[in-house]
Amino acid sequence: MGRTAARQGPVTSYARFMQRLFSTFPGGWPGRGLVLLRIAAAAPLLLATFPLFSDAYGGAGVPLRLTGAASGVFLLLGFGTPIAAALQVLIEAWLAFAGGTLNPNHGAPALMGLALLMLGPGQYSVDRRLYGRKRIELGR
Repeated sequence: MGRTAARQGPVTSYARFMQRLFSTFPGGWPGRGLVLLRIAAAAPLLLATFPLFSDAYGGAGVPLRLTGAASGVFLLLGFGTPIAAALQVLIEAWLAFAGGTLNPNHGAPALMGLALLMLGPGQYSVDRRLYGRKRIELGR
């Protein structure tokens, strides 16, 4: 009998992508440091949405702010971290150069997103729960 190929759906291919992208999800102090980095990276994205709820807001940039808020929530949870971090880098880089001059206020959040893109979410994240390596112990 021949081997049958397992059906590859979008969930399994994303899981394989996450496992290859981040071979480990560090715990302990490094994992806690990544949680702090995720909080620091998500804070500016979430705080930028507060003007949307005021009556005086003119309405410019609503899709960008809502995309940033969604990215911030995903970063806080550690869910879809590579995608959320890449979105943060793109948003912050666009905002840094949007006025025709360099706005340095967006440099640090862009660098934090880039660091999360390279380091991964850590052990205390939804990504690790969904896509981390599983240990299966067989009975004797």
